[in-house]
Amino acid sequence: MATITVTRLLSSAAFLLLTSAFLRLLYILPSIHPTRPSRRRRRHDPTRLLVVLGSGGHTAEMLAILKNLDTSAYTHRTYVISEGDDFSARKARDFEASLTLSTGTVVSTSKTTTAEEQKETSFDIQVVPRARKIHQPLSTTPISAVRCLISCFSILRRSSPTATTTAADVARGTSTTLHTYPDLVMTNGPGTAVCVVLACLMLRFLDVRGTKGKMRTIYVESWARVKSLSLSGKILIGVVDRFLVQWESLRGVGGRGEYLGVLV
Repeated sequence: MATITVTRLLSSAAFLLLTSAFLRLLYILPSIHPTRPSRRRRRHDPTRLLVVLGSGGHTAEMLAILKNLDTSAYTHRTYVISEGDDFSARKARDFEASLTLSTGTVVSTSKTTTAEEQKETSFDIQVVPRARKIHQPLSTTPISAVRCLISCFSILRRSSPTATTTAADVARGTSTTLHTYPDLVMTNGPGTAVCVVLACLMLRFLDVRGTKGKMRTIYVESWARVKSLSLSGKILIGVVDRFLVQWESLRGVGGRGEYLGVLV
């Protein structure tokens, strides 16, 4: 009798836990409950934009979309690339150099080390393991995808000094830091994007401190996709805040496709 009672209690607890997790997931899914900034931002408030780049066409398209980027609105840009993607790293630096010429401001770059260096940095390039290499067997893909996912967490969670930290605090060793998450995440379909968006979703699911109103996600389907979605698009259409398409034939796809015309 006691064994039956314990089994029922465990079953009830498991049911409540799964139900709570399911309801929490429904609550945070952007397609059901869109993410909104935690407060109205003033024009000169620091804003972090995270851009996922992919080899070849994905990178060229994304940088074309961002060609008129307002650097006063997005004061820091983080570019995420996969291991060995020197092309995207080079193109990101060239793009930032073009922003410097167009705005007349000095743009600095680093691999983001100390908090003080991060304050002075306008952009950084972060490298993650490839989610899946070309011709990689499907049997080993989950392992490499998990490595990529873990790396994405550390990139999203970036340390910076608090706004109230003073020189006296630093001298006394009492300065505090907080983790600033991207305000906006943009991608257009490379495999790494799935891991980045999944990491955003997991952090929001766990309601990690500092994530409220952060990591709004925008997916832009490739211009090459005229009648059907890419694999990344099919995976992410229900979990990103906005899903943009570039051909009218895809308007309303999945109940979410927003057609804004050709963006590249």
